[in-house]
Amino acid sequence: MRHGKYPLIITFLVPPLVLYGVFVLSPYLQAFQISTTNWLGYSAHADSVGMANFRTLWHDGQVWNAIKNNAIMLAVVPVVTIGLGLFFATMLNMGGRKGRAGVTGVRGTAVYRMVYFFPQVLSVVIIALLWKEVYHPNNGLLNGALRAFGLPAPTWLGDPRTAFWCVLAVMVWSNVGFYVVLFGAAMAAIPRDIYEAVLLDGASRWTTLRRITVPLLWDTVQVAWIYLAIAALDGFILVQQMTNGGPNFSSDVIGLRMYETAFGSESKFGYASAIGVVMLFLTLSVAVLALRTGRRDRIEYS
Repeated sequence: MRHGKYPLIITFLVPPLVLYGVFVLSPYLQAFQISTTNWLGYSAHADSVGMANFRTLWHDGQVWNAIKNNAIMLAVVPVVTIGLGLFFATMLNMGGRKGRAGVTGVRGTAVYRMVYFFPQVLSVVIIALLWKEVYHPNNGLLNGALRAFGLPAPTWLGDPRTAFWCVLAVMVWSNVGFYVVLFGAAMAAIPRDIYEAVLLDGASRWTTLRRITVPLLWDTVQVAWIYLAIAALDGFILVQQMTNGGPNFSSDVIGLRMYETAFGSESKFGYASAIGVVMLFLTLSVAVLALRTGRRDRIEYS
């Protein structure tokens, strides 16, 4: 500090910025450059093909099928996950018997929070493998329960009609616990006097959730929506481990399509980079759209 504040600021800021540029920004820029070549991933040289990879991508039916599946995830996963997260968080914070403030949660709230949050402790690969066994047609827990009640036992991950929806259900299950805890913490910060006044006026819990809780938690809901939208545009690990995009590409997603294009038998790194560039712009567009459409005036309370 004897030499002024600027040398100190430069000393602490320049190394992180250099590391960020080398390990984060540089791969992005290289992906743009590689997407305009026919590089196969193992050769020392690559020929420039201009926008040919993007023109091929535009007419690629498998890519469009994967984008369609990601679009369904984008429409379903955030809505269902946030809805369940708000419902469970509301029950844990104000779903029990009415106390003096009228906002007591159910008994054993701490235990429920731990159970809901437990999937976050597991890696996505472990979750995928566990649920793959649950869906097993012969020895799976789900079909075992169905047989016990005399019901037919489907081939969940082997049927094109159900494979994608099974993966989508696991994605919701693995994410909802985090948002239960997140929304619960945000609800705990809301003054109890507000809930007390609303309940004394005779409002139901559904009305309280819709008119009071959601508007006061809107910033948190908006952030959750963006995170879940980005997760819905990915879904790579769950799909690869559970179905590998099958059967017959019914559960394929754009992340898996990029991976198979790059590391499959053809090793089309240039074409895979073009898919990655499209994914980048899709993700940025969804994030910006979510921020703009979800913008509301901040509600202050004291």
